[in-house]
Amino acid sequence: MPRIAIIGAGITGVTSAYALSKLGYDVTVYDRQRYPAMETSFANGGQLSASNAEVWNSAATIMKGLRWLGRHDAPLLLNPRPSWHKYSWLAQFMGQIRNYRQNTIATTRMAIEARQHLYAMAEEEGIDFDLERRGILHIYHDAASFETARRANALLREGGLERHAVTPEEIRGIEPTLQTPCHGGFYTPSDATGDIHKFTSGLAQACARRGVRFEQDADIRAISRDGLPYVLDIAREEGARREQHEADAIVVCAGAASRQFARQLGDRLNIYPVKGYSISVHLDDAASQAAAPTVSLLDEAAKIVTSRLGDRFRVAGTAEFNGFNLDIRAERIQPLVDWTRRHFPGVRTARVVPWCGLRPMMPDMMPRVGPGKRPGVFYNTGHGHLGWTLSAATAQMLAASVRQAVALP
Repeated sequence: MPRIAIIGAGITGVTSAYALSKLGYDVTVYDRQRYPAMETSFANGGQLSASNAEVWNSAATIMKGLRWLGRHDAPLLLNPRPSWHKYSWLAQFMGQIRNYRQNTIATTRMAIEARQHLYAMAEEEGIDFDLERRGILHIYHDAASFETARRANALLREGGLERHAVTPEEIRGIEPTLQTPCHGGFYTPSDATGDIHKFTSGLAQACARRGVRFEQDADIRAISRDGLPYVLDIAREEGARREQHEADAIVVCAGAASRQFARQLGDRLNIYPVKGYSISVHLDDAASQAAAPTVSLLDEAAKIVTSRLGDRFRVAGTAEFNGFNLDIRAERIQPLVDWTRRHFPGVRTARVVPWCGLRPMMPDMMPRVGPGKRPGVFYNTGHGHLGWTLSAATAQMLAASVRQAVALP
């Protein structure tokens, strides 16, 4: 039986393990954390959002970024400190503006497909992850941004998404707790939200029941590529103990760390870690629960998204180009708290849990899924801000790629 080693126990690694185990492969998942879904798959914005499939490669994004330079609370923040990786990535990002239209349409189609796979996994395995299928409402505060969104909406609809414009009155009907004046919005009734950590943890347990092994606290220091089988050099207990594990094939699902593993395996994978922040506002009283929205929101001006996750209100946003930095900075968290207080003053913010994670982004904003240069090497990574949204579909794509190249007995 071919032995498949998956590097990374986040949402892409665990969905990949599930898809491969269902095909009959012998799968082991390796992760440096104690439990699955403890890094970027821990506390994201919660949106399963085909409506957010527009890629960022546009002149409008570049202009907004330039206007925001120097603002410590800007939705997009660039650390100007010189870095070849950062500036070469940005150059390639700008070079992909020509592919904005086709990549947005392709991402939309992938996101729509992913929903069905994710719902099927959750239903088959009985996973409770605070799923809310109430749609996602995008709000705009001025006519110019609304008209820009209308042009992007045409591409989303071309990709097959049902998404329509709504008036300020209709916005209040869709989400009555939102009393802030809006110029208009777009509503996607088929979108949803859910807790990525709960889902990934539940699916990991389902994988284990199917025979998938999880090697946690396993820091992969090196991968031999002298020939098959591959040998993974693993450090335990902060390097005090070393182990070697063999695999006939390797699937890299390591998020922002995928670039370093790709380099070891002879591939170039230009992933940059783009930091995002979130807060989980605990709704500890009935008044706060009544005042918090149940429909997921995206505020275009602030680049903030929200999700209702049971008795928690998740508010997330910002994109920070600052390397592998995981500092939770007060000046980046405060705008999320302020936004909550401004738009939903009845929600008490006495208990707020901040978090940050590194989104693994390719310059073209498209995930890298499929084989590498060497036999038995595969990738399912680089999903950027849409890992939660796309992972159930890319896992199926990855499984099909492995099945084509790695024969089962």
